Amino acid sequence: MSRINTNPASLIAQRNLTQNTRTLNNTLERLSTGLRINRGKDDPAGLIASENLRAEKSALTSAISNAERTDQLVNIAEGGLQELSNLLTELRGLVTATANNGGLSSEEKTANQLQIDSILQTVDRLAESTNFQGVKLLNGNFDFNTNNVATGISDFKVNSAKVAKGGTISVQALVTNSAQQGALYLSTNGDLNLGGGGSGLFTIEVTGSLGSRELSFASGTTRTQIIAAINTYSDVTGVAASTFTSSGSSSGIRLLSNEYGSTAFVGVRIVNAANIQGSNTGIYDTLSTDSNTPTGSVTASFTSSNARNGIRDAGQDLAVTVNGVAATSKGRTARINTDFLDVEITFGASVAQARGLTNAFTITGGGAEFQLASRVDIAGKVAIGIQNVATRKLGNSDIGFLSNLAAGKPSNVVDGDVVASAKIVDEAIRQISSLRGRLGAFQKNTVGATIRNLSISLENSAAAESVIRDADFASETAALTRSQILSQAAQNSLGLANSAPQSALQLLRA
Repeated sequence: MSRINTNPASLIAQRNLTQNTRTLNNTLERLSTGLRINRGKDDPAGLIASENLRAEKSALTSAISNAERTDQLVNIAEGGLQELSNLLTELRGLVTATANNGGLSSEEKTANQLQIDSILQTVDRLAESTNFQGVKLLNGNFDFNTNNVATGISDFKVNSAKVAKGGTISVQALVTNSAQQGALYLSTNGDLNLGGGGSGLFTIEVTGSLGSRELSFASGTTRTQIIAAINTYSDVTGVAASTFTSSGSSSGIRLLSNEYGSTAFVGVRIVNAANIQGSNTGIYDTLSTDSNTPTGSVTASFTSSNARNGIRDAGQDLAVTVNGVAATSKGRTARINTDFLDVEITFGASVAQARGLTNAFTITGGGAEFQLASRVDIAGKVAIGIQNVATRKLGNSDIGFLSNLAAGKPSNVVDGDVVASAKIVDEAIRQISSLRGRLGAFQKNTVGATIRNLSISLENSAAAESVIRDADFASETAALTRSQILSQAAQNSLGLANSAPQSALQLLRA
């Protein structure tokens, strides 16, 4: 049938032309932008996923940048610490050289002291001047803030702690097993009595973690004299002697290792005591816990084979939990190292030998905090403490601090205690080396691994976002060709549909 007012074929052709034109426009848009999703209506779910991945990519890029900047900051701190190590090594040589009393004049000692003073000043200057973008790194600016330090805590160090903003961390230590020194007790029953008119010698070999010495005593030697002789070599053997009187037993000589822990020990070997007189003379190696008081009977008489072979008693390391985490310990020092808390605590002798709970100190903030993850929360942050390396801080409360080596101070090399000077410098070198090692481990195992992991995450996130959002050019070009052909076909069909009603004019002419 021929109609003029309504042309269904034309309407169909128009509709298909519109659809084909819209498809063609979408294809052209995707090819020109390179994106499959340009607006929400293209793929609502895909748009949500791709936008989340875009945000993740941005965060990962920033986290990588943070990690790289952290690496550079630690490099600058390491540079300053390396120079400090060189200065301390030179300082150690000066202390050793100045200890040669017989070979140096007072002028030479004074000259060495001037060099030492210059080194100490340089150490303090480096501690104050090493900085990253104006932020000082080695002056304690990145150390953790603490308060409420318990009286029984000798020294402590906070290497790392994740403190929530405005919060604090209470460090509590529960001593479950005390730290002990190696200890033996010698009972001589008063002054030495070797019998036989006082002939012969009483010879013992005293051994400690540092070395051993053989000492000989004649009949009539007092207990005080024996103690003084043993203590003369205390720095060589690592063993100190003292008079001790316990309830129910006679006075004797107590030998204690200078240090605490399983590596510290006291050993006594009787070389000669064949003629010794008196009852209850011998060695106790059974001592009461925590007080080193002799208990029971003599373990080995001076003339027994055991005593000739040697009696030895080792110390005991502290057993402690810190905030519920079992600590690794050496002597009186304990340390825990977790993702949220890394602290090292040295307990005073009284606390280390008394079981119980101690509120060691409270961490209120501070430290160097770095954002090394894409997600901003406490788990994504890494905190590290960089202690003050000034001369007044290097060393410890037991032996003294590096500032004590300055002219006029107790450990100066002109008229001070040179032995103490050497110990202080050795401890300072150990502390700087430990700090450098900790920062190096942080760079290698934390920052380096983080950069590698974040880079892989960035690659995979970009690939995932590309799959969802990017246009497939092979598919889109094929769709473009199809849309072009269909559009042309629809245009031709529309022309034919529009010309169809003209056939009605033929009827009018008839």
